[in-house]
Formats: sequence, structure tokens, C-alpha cells
Amino acid sequence: MTRRFWNSGLALLLWCGVLTAHLHAQQSQWDGLNQQLAELYSNGRFEEGVPLAAEALQIAEATFGPGNPNVATSLNNLAEMYRSLGRYEEAKPLYQRALRIAEAALGPESTLVAATLSNLAEMYRMQGEYGQAEPLYRRAIAIREKSLGPEHPDLAQSLNNLALLYAAQSKLQEAEPLYQRALEIYRKAFGEDSPLVAATTTNLAELYRLQQKYSLAEPLYKKALEIGESKLGEGHPVVIMNLNNLALLYTAENKPEEAEQLFKRALALQEKTQGADSPALTTTLANLATFYQDQARYQEAEPLLRRMLQIAEKAYGKNDPRLVGTLQNLEQVYQKLGRKKEAEQARDRARKLARR
Repeated sequence: MTRRFWNSGLALLLWCGVLTAHLHAQQSQWDGLNQQLAELYSNGRFEEGVPLAAEALQIAEATFGPGNPNVATSLNNLAEMYRSLGRYEEAKPLYQRALRIAEAALGPESTLVAATLSNLAEMYRMQGEYGQAEPLYRRAIAIREKSLGPEHPDLAQSLNNLALLYAAQSKLQEAEPLYQRALEIYRKAFGEDSPLVAATTTNLAELYRLQQKYSLAEPLYKKALEIGESKLGEGHPVVIMNLNNLALLYTAENKPEEAEQLFKRALALQEKTQGADSPALTTTLANLATFYQDQARYQEAEPLLRRMLQIAEKAYGKNDPRLVGTLQNLEQVYQKLGRKKEAEQARDRARKLARR
């Protein structure tokens, strides 16, 4: 089954320099674009953010000059949109250029440098390049602790993200104290009901789930879900993620009725808020289909997998290799249902796409 971690901090940067009067209009336009970007980013609308981020970068370069920190900020923002879309090859040179500008303009221990390091490390983590990510995270932590102090929320973000890296490497003992320290900082800074508290609580709950410490994980998942529904609204992507995570926990605890109810609730909320054909639905569809397969409920799994295939075909095209996994799962389900011809068709198509 699929689980997802959330990077519990706003990665978009807003750097404000000292202005002369004739730059005020340009600065206002740039600030306005950045505010729009922050809203789009927080709501997961990354495709819409790309052209705005590109426009903000163009304004920054023309208005402030290529070596100005505002340019580094805009490079970061565009890179963040690309990273969130999985367009890593486009994001990487933007991060690297932003880092060079920030180091030259502000020095190697500036907070803008730390933010850029953290964002670049996050991209490497998402690519599974853990060896490249860890030293960047550690450098960002050192800068933030020195420049901002041991209780600053930006430090908590870096601690949380390094913990995510360790969790991905199954270094669970190293991850746990980082999550706990990040939680302490967020609680002190924002209170018990902050979405950042909820996000880090979810990550710690995930850690306990992986360790099969279900009695520790369950109340944390429930707390994170309660905060998310209260502060973000029940249809928010973070709430959907938490419903999936709690359902996965119930599955592991052999509580199938509770798990199925949460998966279905998550799917219904996504359909309502994001549309029936949104690629965002595929995580919940995959989780629910896998749940049914594990219970030998193949009749119920099959339409979910066909729906996943249709969404993927619409999003990526019918000849995209990303369809292979769903086709393979469909083959298995068709075999179990005795539908041999359809199983062969799914298998043959998956093989052809895998060779592309």
C-alpha cells in the first residue's frame, strides 16, 4: 500500500530588500506574484504556479539585477514548483544558481542560503539520492540554529526533513528524536493545533507504524486528522493523506471495517474537491484496491484499478510506462477472476510499455 510523507514547512521564500522609490511598483508586482504563489503552493496547485513563478523570476532579473537575493528567491520558487511536479531536471539548475547568488550576495551562513540548501536536499530525498541530501540538510540545520536560534520554526522544518530522510533509509532510531524536537519547537511557536504540529505528528505516527508500535501511532494519527479538519477543512489534501494513513494503520491492526470506511471517505472527499478524473485520486484508489486484493475481494478491486488506468491514460497518454504497475495489478485481478483473455491483454500491454 502507498503512504506519503508531507514536507511540513512552506518552502517558498519571500526576501525583501531595501527599495528606492522608482522600484516600488516593480517590487509590489513581484510581491503580489509571490503571494499568489504561496497560496497555490499551499493548496497543491503546482501546475498553475509554474507560469507565475517564471513571470516573477523575469521581473526580478529585469528589476533588481542577476545577482540580487530577490532573483535567488524567484529561482527557488520556480524550482519548488518543478520539484513538486517531479520535474527534477528542471528544478536542479535553478536551485544551484539560487545557491550561488545567495552565497555571493549574503554570505554562506545566511538564512536564504539555508532555505535553498533545504529545498535542494528535499529534491534529492524525493529522488532517493540520500547521500547527496544528508549533508545539505545538516548544513541548513547548522546555519538555522546559529542564525535563528534553537527554537525557530525554520529549524524545526529542517529537523523534520532530515528525519524524513532517515525514515526513508529505515534509520528509525535516528529519525525519532528529530521529529520530537521539531514537534516541541512547533508547539511552542504555534500552539497544539497548528497544521505544522499536525504534519510532524503524522510523520512521527508513520515512524511508529513502521515499527509496528500501533498503540503509539493511532492517537497521533487521530490528533493530526482532528487538527487538519479543524484548521484546513475536511477536503484538504493533508486531511486526505491522514485519512489514508489512519486507514493503513487499521489495515495493519486487522481492523478491516474501520480501514475500508476511511479509504472510502477519503475517496469521496477527493472526488468532491478535486474531481472524479484528478490524478490526485490515484493514491487512495491504489490503497483501496490493494486493500480489496489482500482480502480476496477481487470483484471490488477490479473497477478501482480500471479507473486508475483511465485516469493515468488521460493524464499521461496511453503509451506511457507509468501505466505498467496498474496494468500488472489488473492482470493479477483478472487471473483471480478467471478472466484469462483480459489478463493476457493487460500482461501484453504492460510488457510493451515496460520496453519503451
